[in-house]
Amino acid sequence: MSPTSLDAWKHLEQHRDAVSAMPVRQLFADDPGRFERFSIQLDDLLVDYSKQHITAETMARLADLARATGVDAARDRMFAGARINTTEDRAVLHVALRRASPGAVLVDGRDVMPGVRAARAHLSQFAGDVRAGRWTGATGQRITDVVNLGIGGSDLGPAMVVDALTPYGREGPRLHFVSNVDGAHLDETLRLVRPATTLFIVASKTFTTQETMANARSARAWLVAALGEAAVGRHFVAVSTNAAAVEAFGIAAANMFGFWDWVGGRYSLWSSIGLPIALAIGAAGFDALLAGADDMDRHFETAPMAGNLPMVLGLLGIWNTNFLGAETHAVLPYDQYLRRLPAYLQQLDMESNGKGVTREGTPVNVATGPIVWGEPGTNGQHAFYQLLHQSPRLVSADFLAAAEPAHGLPAHHPLLLSNFFAQTEALMRGKTLEEARAELAAAGLDADAVARLAPHKVFPGSRPTTSLLYRRLDPRTLGRLLALYEHKVFVMGAVWGINSFDQWGVELGKVLASRILPELDAPAEATGHDGSTNGLINHARRLRGQ
Repeated sequence: MSPTSLDAWKHLEQHRDAVSAMPVRQLFADDPGRFERFSIQLDDLLVDYSKQHITAETMARLADLARATGVDAARDRMFAGARINTTEDRAVLHVALRRASPGAVLVDGRDVMPGVRAARAHLSQFAGDVRAGRWTGATGQRITDVVNLGIGGSDLGPAMVVDALTPYGREGPRLHFVSNVDGAHLDETLRLVRPATTLFIVASKTFTTQETMANARSARAWLVAALGEAAVGRHFVAVSTNAAAVEAFGIAAANMFGFWDWVGGRYSLWSSIGLPIALAIGAAGFDALLAGADDMDRHFETAPMAGNLPMVLGLLGIWNTNFLGAETHAVLPYDQYLRRLPAYLQQLDMESNGKGVTREGTPVNVATGPIVWGEPGTNGQHAFYQLLHQSPRLVSADFLAAAEPAHGLPAHHPLLLSNFFAQTEALMRGKTLEEARAELAAAGLDADAVARLAPHKVFPGSRPTTSLLYRRLDPRTLGRLLALYEHKVFVMGAVWGINSFDQWGVELGKVLASRILPELDAPAEATGHDGSTNGLINHARRLRGQ
C-alpha cells in the first residue's frame, strides 16, 4: 500500500499549508519553551530540531504516519534477524556486529554471535600484532604504511572513520585508501610508500570486484618487482568470503578476515571491513566505536517514539522531502576531521533509499532518497551557503559540531563554533524587507539606494536545520552518530515501503562496462550500442592511436 493513500499522509498534507504560513521565527516568539520541546539528549549528544519548520501537531501527525506504515514492526524484524532484504532474501544484521550484550542473535534459528565474536577477535589480534611490530614484512621490517584496496562500502566507511579519528591514530601505521580504478589513484599512493614496510588489505567480499581486483593485481606486481613472489604473503591480507580466490592470489587462509551475506556493503565498517580502523586507532578504539553504535542501537530499539532520535530524524526527513519539497539534504560538519562524512552519508542514504518501486515491486508515487551532499564549515560558507540562504530552492541541513576540539589549536574553536551557531540562526530567522530597509537607512544610505539594495538583502528564513552538538569527536561519539544516521535512513525507507538494503541500480552499468571493455582494444570499431555510445568508444580508440 502506498503511504499516500493513508489518512495519516492526507492529514499531513492538510496540515502543511497551515504550518508553512507561519515563519519559524514567529514560532519561537510564540513559544519560549520551543528549544526544550524540540531537542533530545542522549548522554552528551544533543540533537536540536527546534529550527525545523514544525509544530507539536506536526510531530504528532508524523508519529501517526510512522505507526500507520509499521515502522516499529519493521525495526523489530530487523533486530530479530528476519530476512527483511526481500529481493536478496537476506537478513540485515549490521546491528549484531556491534552488539555488546551476551544474548543470542538468531538467523534461521542459528545464533550468529559466536562467529561475530570470533571475527572480531581475529581482527583485534592482527591489528595488535601489526601495531606492536610483531607482524613484519618479508624483510623483517616493521609495517609503517597500510593501503586499503576497496570501493564503495569497502572504502567509504573505513576511510571516513580513519580520517575522523586522526587524533586517535597517531601511534599506528599510516593509512592510505585506494578505490578508483583510475590508475592515478594507486600510482600516486605507491609513490608515498616503500615495498618493504607496506601492508595491503584487499577488501572485496567476492574477491572479484572489478576495480578492487585491478588495483590489487597492480599493487601485487609492484611488490613482487621489488621483493619477489615469496613476499606476497607477508604484505597482503584479505577481507573476503572467497577463500579459494584469496589463496590463489597468494594470501594464506589464516590472513583472510571474513564476514557474512547479511552485512551490506554500506553497513560493513563494523565488520572485518573495519580492519583499517583497528590498525589505525587500535583494537580498543575500534571497540569503543562499536560500543557507541550499540548505544544508539539500544536507544533506537527501546526509546519511545517522541524521544527516539532515529525516529525523529527519519520523520523529519519525510516531512522535509515529501511535504515541504526539499529535494536535497546538506550535511555540514563544523569539524575538518569529518570532511568525508557527507560522502559517506551520500552512499548510505542514496544507495539505500534511491528506489523507484516498493517492496512489493509496485512503482512508488512519492520522492524517495533526497540528494545528500555537503562540505565542512566554514569552507562551505564561502562556497554554497548563498544558495541555502536566498535561493527559492529549499535545502534541509544537518549541522554537526563538538564543544571541545580534538586538535592542538584550541584558540580556533570559539571562532568555528560562533559560525556554527550563527548560520543556523540566520537560516531560521532570515531578514525581512523592512529589516533590510532599516539596516541600510541606519548605515546612512539615501532613499534611492535603500530602495535599490533592500531586495538583495532579504533572506526568506524558515530554512529547516537540525543541530547535533556533542562534547568531543571520539570513537564512541562517532559510533553513535553513524548508527543514528543508519537508523534514520531505515525509518525513512520503512515509511516509503521500500527495500533500503539492496542496490540493483548499480548493476546495469557494471554489466555494460564488462561488455565494452574488450571493445576498446578490438580490431573493429564498436557498432553494437546506440549512436552516442558507439561514437564515444570509437573516438576514444582513435585518440589512443587505434
